[in-house]
Parts: sequence; structure tokens; C-alpha cells
Amino acid sequence: MELFERIRRDRREEGVSIRGLSRRHGVHRRTVRQALHSALPPPRQPCPRPAPLLGPHHETIREWLVADLSAPRKQRHTARRIWQRLVDERGARVAEPTVRAYVARVRRELESGQVAVTVPQLHPPGAEAEVDFGRVSVWLDGALTELSMFVMRLSHSGRAVHVCFPSEGQEAFLEGHVAAFERFGGVPGRLRYDNLKAAVVRVLAGRERVESDRFTALRSHFGFDAFFCAPGVEGAHEKGGVEGEVGRFRRRHLVPVPRVGSLAELNALLAAADRMDDGRHIAGRLATVGQMAEAERSALRPLPADPFDPTVPLRAKVDRKARISVHGSRYSVPAAYAGRSVEVRLGGGSLEVVAGGQLIAQHERSLRKGSEVLMLDHYLEVLLRKPGALPGASALDQARASGRFTAAHERFWQRARRRLGDAQGTRALIEVLLWHRRLPFDAVHEALEAVAQAGSADPALVAIEARRIADRRRQSPAPAPPRLERFQRPPPSLAGYDSLLVGSAR
Repeated sequence: MELFERIRRDRREEGVSIRGLSRRHGVHRRTVRQALHSALPPPRQPCPRPAPLLGPHHETIREWLVADLSAPRKQRHTARRIWQRLVDERGARVAEPTVRAYVARVRRELESGQVAVTVPQLHPPGAEAEVDFGRVSVWLDGALTELSMFVMRLSHSGRAVHVCFPSEGQEAFLEGHVAAFERFGGVPGRLRYDNLKAAVVRVLAGRERVESDRFTALRSHFGFDAFFCAPGVEGAHEKGGVEGEVGRFRRRHLVPVPRVGSLAELNALLAAADRMDDGRHIAGRLATVGQMAEAERSALRPLPADPFDPTVPLRAKVDRKARISVHGSRYSVPAAYAGRSVEVRLGGGSLEVVAGGQLIAQHERSLRKGSEVLMLDHYLEVLLRKPGALPGASALDQARASGRFTAAHERFWQRARRRLGDAQGTRALIEVLLWHRRLPFDAVHEALEAVAQAGSADPALVAIEARRIADRRRQSPAPAPPRLERFQRPPPSLAGYDSLLVGSAR
């Protein structure tokens, strides 16, 4: 470049001839003419090098790579495999790096026409959001557990909502939408999905889909449209925002693997992480995610006045142990419903059991198949008849673990068994447990502590003391609400009138 500049300057300022420029700068006249024609040197032409060892096999390698285009992806030639076949089958005496370099060049040629080109898109405020599920692992109650994370991401601002569920079932899919819309404070005009079973019953030609009834009800209630991406890997780029969001959030907030005691605690942690992400900047944007989301809120459709029920209705038969089976786990119901059919309202993180239009049981969803979720209260009437079954009852073990059966209950039980015997002492404890249905748990627990000081094992005394504690709490006046600052004025004073009275007396 500098040589060309000197040649052109000498020609321009001194008018030196081509032959003179050639002598002055020690270059061929052809180079002088190139410099005078253009300030940029011409590109160098690569000199083809002969390949005496690999050259005879060029066509063979190309044939193998072209045949790979129609072979299964995991059973195609690697560069090492091609080198091995050339040595074993064709007797080639060539180095592996030489084969690798040629294979890479041929693959670039073959794939140059197969690159999928995407068109940049605009995302107006409130126009669209993307939905997906991702798998995450957490230490839940001491055990490494894999969960499904529902993600909804606003395409304009990039704000996202993350909620974990035991599975990717329809109940989690619906509940995730309700939670996301409430957090966003509105509803986007259109949502992008892949072909989730919770939303799509059957994939038809093109973009046509047969939607599930519950998903259609969700769309009708909130008033948004659905866009379904192309099936398979080819459709992943059509909702690339949420695809990348799953991995980003997992690396940013779930490394190291969090340790939590319950699903509710985990979701509280995810909600805090979502609030933290409001302060981050997306590449190429000056405003934060939170600032753009607040500006986008006014463009979202308002939430409907009536709530949407995201639960999925099921039917279940109560077995002889007063349990129902839902998705591989068993849940207890009151023993009086043994042998009957009940209705189950299955949610993403909980379930309700209804019989005759009345709610008879409510449980948190089990995170492990084959497990049992039992409530001791459901078996109290049976235990009155069979008190000997209480010490080894699974429901008692779970009540102890959850804190519903406390040390105060244990002490009362031991005292009652010493005085009344095993059977009558256990029945006395069950009578105390039955009082939890009518009186607040804290009142009964405090009554147990008070009765323990008197050394009594009489359940009637516990009931009397618990009623007295509950009545006292109801009658205690509630603290007065704080007054508004502008109404906190000093009390009126009569000093001015007193001074007038003193003056008149004089």
C-alpha cells in the first residue's frame, strides 16, 4: 500500500515516466502501471498446490459426504472415519490433518445452500409474547428433584415470568398463564407456542391445529390469539426469545443448584429473580427490561374482571384406605368417603377433592410418583374405634414431619396413656385432635401447654381452656388504625378564653 502511494505521488508531483518509476522503486513496469491505475493493490491470486497423495481421493470423499446428507444425523461420516476408510479400503497414505482440512472445505460448500435465513422482526409493545417449558433441577427437601419451569416472555420488553411445577401437564400450562398475566398486569395480543400437548390435540397441514377444549377456553377468557410454530427443530427459531430465556435464566439464577424446602419456597425465589432481572440491559437497548415493561404495560389488554379457573377436572375412586390416586400419587380424604367416587380439581401445585358440591380435602401436589400425602385428621373417626392403629400410622408420621402434631401433643398422649391405659389414653388424644376442627390450632396448642402445667390428661379440660383462649382473643380490641398525617392536629385549647375572663374580672 505504501509503495503504491509513493509511486503515485512521484508521478503526480514530478511527472516521472513509467520506466523511471520502475528504476527508482525497483519494481517491474507492470507493478507501476497497476499503481497508476488504482490506489489499492490487486488481490493476490492463490496458487493452487498439487495434492499428490489426497488428490486421487477427492471425488470419493465428496461422494461419501453427499450421501451423508440423506443418512441419519448420528450415523454420518466424521473426518476421522473418512480417513480410516481411505487407509483401510483405498490404501491411501495420507495424514489425518490433511483429510480433515479437505473434509471441512467440502462440507462448507455442501452446506452453503442449506443455511436457514431468518428475517428480522419488529415487536410492537403489547403485541406478542412467547411461551415454553424448560427442565430444571433443585434440591427439594434434601433430594435432587427435576421440575418443569413454565416461562412466558414479552417479545417487546423482554420481561419474563418463571414458575415451577411438578410436570408439564395441562393444569400447569393453564396455571402458568394465569400467573404470568397477573404479574404482567395485562394480556398480550398474541402468544407463540410450539406444539405442546396441553394446547394442541392434533397437528394439521401448515399452521392449522386442533386445540384442546381447555386451551380454547383460556384463549376465549383472556382474549388473545395463538400462533403455533413449525413442528420439530425447524420451528425453534420462530420463538427464539423464550428458547434463549430458559437457558439464560437457568444459568443466571439456578447455579449453584438452589436448596429449598417446598415448591412454594422455590417459586418465591423465582419471583424474586424475575424482579432482579428488571434491572438488566438487553444488548443494543439503552433502557432496562423493567423500564421497557412499564412502558409496555399500557399497551397490554386489560385483565378480565372474572377469574379463570385453571384446574383440570378429574374423577377418582376412594379406596379402602381412604385414598385417591392422581397421576401416580395417593392422597387421603375423610374416611367416611371410602368406596365412593369423588371429583378432583387438579391444579399445577395443589389439588382439591369435592363431593356433593362440598370441598372435603385439599393437598399440595406430590413431586414424586408412588408417594402418599396423608392427613391425620381424615382418619380420626376410624382411630376412635381402632386406637391401636395410631402409633404406626403413616398419617401420624407425616403430621409430625409437617409440625401439625407437636411436642405438646406427644406429652399429652404420654400422660394420658400412663393414667388411662393405651387404648383410653389414645382416645383422649384423638378427642383433643378433633377439637382442631372447631377451634384455632394455636388456641388448642396453647391449651395443651396450660393443661400440662396442671398435670391433667382430661380432653374436656383442654376444650374448656381452648375456648377460653379463643374467646379472649376475639374480645381483645384490635389496634386502632394509624391516623393520616394531615389529621394529626394538636388538641384545642381554651387559654384565650381564660385570659378574657381574667380581664373582665379586673
